[in-house]
Amino acid sequence: MWGLRSSTLGNIFLLLSVAMNFSVSHVSSAKQFQNETDRLALLEFKDQIYDDPFGALKSWNHSQHHCRWEGVTCGTQHQRVIALTLRSKQLSGTISPHVGNLSFMRSIQLGDNQFHGEIPQEFGRLFRLRVLNLSSNTISGKIPANLSYSAEMINISLTGNNLEGKIPIDQLSNLKKLEIFYLGQNNLTGEIPSSIGNLSSLIRIGLQYNNLEGNLPMEMGLFKRLKYIGLHGNKLSGIIPASIFNSSDITSISVTDNYFHGNLPINMGLTLPNLGELFLGINEFSGNFPTSITNASGLEELDLSSNKFAGQVPANLGDLTNLQRLNLERNLFGGNSTGDLDFIASLTNCSDLSLFSLSTNNFGGNIPKVMANLSNQLTTLYLGGNQLSGTIPQGFGNFVNLIRLSLELNYLSGVIPRDFGKLQNLQFVRLDNNQFSGQIVSTLCNATALYYLDLSFNQFEGGNIFDNVLMNCQNLQYLDISQNNFTGIISPHFLQTHSSLIYMKIGENSFSGSLPPEVGKLIHLVDFNVSHNQLAGGMPISLADCADLATLFMQSNFFQGTIPPNLASWKSIQKLDLSSNNLSGPIPKELEKLQFLSYLNLSYNDMEGEIPNIGVFRNESQISLTGNNKLCGGIPELEFPPCPVIKGKTRGKLKVIILLSIVLPAALLVLGALLLYFLVYRKRERRMVAGFSSMPTRIDELLRVSYHELLRATSGFSSENLIGSGNF
Repeated sequence: MWGLRSSTLGNIFLLLSVAMNFSVSHVSSAKQFQNETDRLALLEFKDQIYDDPFGALKSWNHSQHHCRWEGVTCGTQHQRVIALTLRSKQLSGTISPHVGNLSFMRSIQLGDNQFHGEIPQEFGRLFRLRVLNLSSNTISGKIPANLSYSAEMINISLTGNNLEGKIPIDQLSNLKKLEIFYLGQNNLTGEIPSSIGNLSSLIRIGLQYNNLEGNLPMEMGLFKRLKYIGLHGNKLSGIIPASIFNSSDITSISVTDNYFHGNLPINMGLTLPNLGELFLGINEFSGNFPTSITNASGLEELDLSSNKFAGQVPANLGDLTNLQRLNLERNLFGGNSTGDLDFIASLTNCSDLSLFSLSTNNFGGNIPKVMANLSNQLTTLYLGGNQLSGTIPQGFGNFVNLIRLSLELNYLSGVIPRDFGKLQNLQFVRLDNNQFSGQIVSTLCNATALYYLDLSFNQFEGGNIFDNVLMNCQNLQYLDISQNNFTGIISPHFLQTHSSLIYMKIGENSFSGSLPPEVGKLIHLVDFNVSHNQLAGGMPISLADCADLATLFMQSNFFQGTIPPNLASWKSIQKLDLSSNNLSGPIPKELEKLQFLSYLNLSYNDMEGEIPNIGVFRNESQISLTGNNKLCGGIPELEFPPCPVIKGKTRGKLKVIILLSIVLPAALLVLGALLLYFLVYRKRERRMVAGFSSMPTRIDELLRVSYHELLRATSGFSSENLIGSGNF
């Protein structure tokens, strides 16, 4: 009995053991099958990559498990692929649709590569997907609407591609957990639909630099957690919904470069207490400066530029002690009065201020002395295009980190302060269109990185500015000192050592001497203006070495001689003015070859000869030749007299014909006479030999000369050897 029970229990245990082994084997087999599916999907992904410069996929081979491949992350429990992270690997290729077989995938991050093609529709099968980052590639096509199937999605980043079409908000609005939605820098069109309000968890939305248009939906103000909204660089219009300015969590708003209009809410500084960045530039906003903005104490960047804001700037703007960038340019601020810049005193509290621009407004009065107490972190100071007067206050030398200084188009006077020599980081300086006078401080070019210098339309003076001041500006690319009272010569050494110059404008001064041949060293020169000076001598043929030259103005000087024909080697010249000089000789026919030349002025010189009629010379409106009384021909519209009938080549041919008509008959006559003479002589000789064979031979026999010797001796019967002519 006991034995029977023991046998039965043994059979039961045996059956359980077999069942358990079968179950484990089946599970193991299924797991192995699923792992194999992931591995094959990854290999298909690799197969679509044709360039892998950093070898990111080198480890993707059979020597190790795919969960250990670079960029692949697997879950610890099931060993299924849950993340594919290959950012900034410079991979080129398309994204394989087989990625849709990675059913446990949670994160795909392939940003900053060179993927092209479209986003596979198979991504809609990745129900567990939470992060999709394909930014900074060249992916095209439309955004797949079936991404809405990934209900767990929290981050969609597709910025910096070539995506087109409308945003499928109606479908994507199912993504209730979506927090980050970046679609900027694409070619998306259409309006932002009101259904965007269903993305109730949004924290950051970036739709910048697309072609979106229409008004902003009111629903955009329903986001309770929204911190960043980027809509700049579109075609959006209308009034920004007031509800957006009531989202107290917002830290950054950027709507620059659109068509928004209207006034800003008076209390926006109270409703946006956490605001750190406000970019409203290049729109059509109007009204007064929102004074409540000073309540947003954390504000670091404020850009109201290129709008229609008016009135005075709040005197307590400096309460924004964290302010780093303040841009109010191109508005209607100020009233051309002495107190317009009083608010600057409060900005001395902003110790991190690096950019400060008030240019192109209506600010009047003097530059306050307290401005010299602004932050020494200042890198950019723009005050140009206002009604400012007086002098530059002492103390600007404190801005030791200043890179860009712009004071142009004001009524400033006096001299450049000597402490400008301390601004050794200057790269860009505009002082043009003011009333500055005196000599330029020799220490101005202590800023060896200075590449842009415009001092034009002032009353500066001094001789040899090139050697005394500008020589140390080794990196100059743009130099404009025109419309001043400078004297001296153009230094050959300056030209030789400043080959980086692209624009050089020194017109309307009193420079004298010649234009040195070293001008040919300016091989990058595009715009060259030496007009209205006292320069003399010839035009250097080395100007032809300035191969990029597009504009050359040399009018109203004392240049003389001929125009060098080698100037026809210019490839880019568009405007050439040599008028009111003492140039002579013919117009080089080679100028016909300048295919981009659209303006040529040679008037009031002493040019002579025939006017070409090809190229720029075919269009009366593009050339001016007035005051050259020795010119002839050209197109009828120029109304110059016709040239004489015997022109250059015809006259030459006529000379040849006349010469041949004289020389050839004379040569034939001489040849005939010689032949006749030799025939008579030979005949007489034969007779004498026959009749007087017994007589002694004459000692003085006539010299026998062959025809070829005679031909050579007379230089081919040249007319120069002709003694006479006549008939026999």
